[in-house]
Amino acid sequence: MLPLALTLGDPAGIGPELALAAWLASTPADPLPAFFLVADPAFVERTANRLGLAVPIAEIDPETATEVFPRALPVVALPSGNETFAEPGVPDSVTAGATIESITAAVGFVRTGRAAAVVTNPIAKFVLTRAGFAHPGHTEFLAALAVAPGRTPPRPVMMIWSETLAVVPVTIHVPLRDVPGLLTQDLVVETARIVARDLAERFGLEAPRLVLAGLNPHAGESGTIGHEDRDVLAPAVARLRAEGVDIRGPLPADTLFHERARRTYDVALCPTHDQALIPVKTIAFDDGVNVTLGLPFVRTSPDHGTAFDIAGKGLARPDSLIAAIRLADRLARTEAARASGAGRTADIIPLNAYAGRPRSMPAAHFDAEDEL
Repeated sequence: MLPLALTLGDPAGIGPELALAAWLASTPADPLPAFFLVADPAFVERTANRLGLAVPIAEIDPETATEVFPRALPVVALPSGNETFAEPGVPDSVTAGATIESITAAVGFVRTGRAAAVVTNPIAKFVLTRAGFAHPGHTEFLAALAVAPGRTPPRPVMMIWSETLAVVPVTIHVPLRDVPGLLTQDLVVETARIVARDLAERFGLEAPRLVLAGLNPHAGESGTIGHEDRDVLAPAVARLRAEGVDIRGPLPADTLFHERARRTYDVALCPTHDQALIPVKTIAFDDGVNVTLGLPFVRTSPDHGTAFDIAGKGLARPDSLIAAIRLADRLARTEAARASGAGRTADIIPLNAYAGRPRSMPAAHFDAEDEL
């Protein structure tokens, strides 16, 4: 397998030290997939020295990363050759260029067949915006990089994945008051199509099972508590089922995430951001992974932000980044196996993923709990 391309993230955040800690966590007994960091090698070395981390740094090309990885952290220099200077915990728009260049180069390495997937460290949107960044966010920038300039980018879908729960927020970073106006049948249908396709093609699930949480309490109780569940979500589910997508809902969100319920689906779609992220961050705070569906390449990311408050203090835990690296490798392997005609291989999916979840469950499973 090709190595993974890991981006720098915000240089003043915890991304650089997480990359160092992740490399240190790779042992002969439990090796990580080979990855290289796209960054200024001198900056990475200064970061390691500041934190007292015994991590040898090797400036390399992507083609030699896998060979070098067991003995040093491979770093591919920014194409511009520019140096990076940042004070931990002090965001500065001066560093925006390094952040953007690292992302752009990493995607380029994947698109030209020099890396298997992109793993992104956290960025701070406000830092990039002050420097003139024109995209709404990290994911939208990645989508724009996925196509030639001037072409319509694919629609990305954010999924937070863990071995115990996977969720997709249908609307993301918008005020709650705006959600009812944004939540259309077409948005739900398009989101679910992308989720079902990528679960089949990259996660190797032959028949992925989706559920849709209701927007209102008790999923609206047939229109008595808001009309969105009855008039928007239910018809969207009917359209999807008519297309052959295995999806149920809308179901009351308050009974959707306990252990028995989770056994009956592979991913839960939720109308609002917090409906999705509160349960997954409660259940899998340290090892959740942000997976971007809908892109023509695999992209994963830690499920947390830049954590400027602890940057440079050696307190950041690399668990989520390590999980993102492992998942990116497995998804890339699944995709490569499909492209080579080898078909889907179940053992490519992380060992405990979907464990204990029966592959069929009557829809009535939720009936007794819907009134809670």
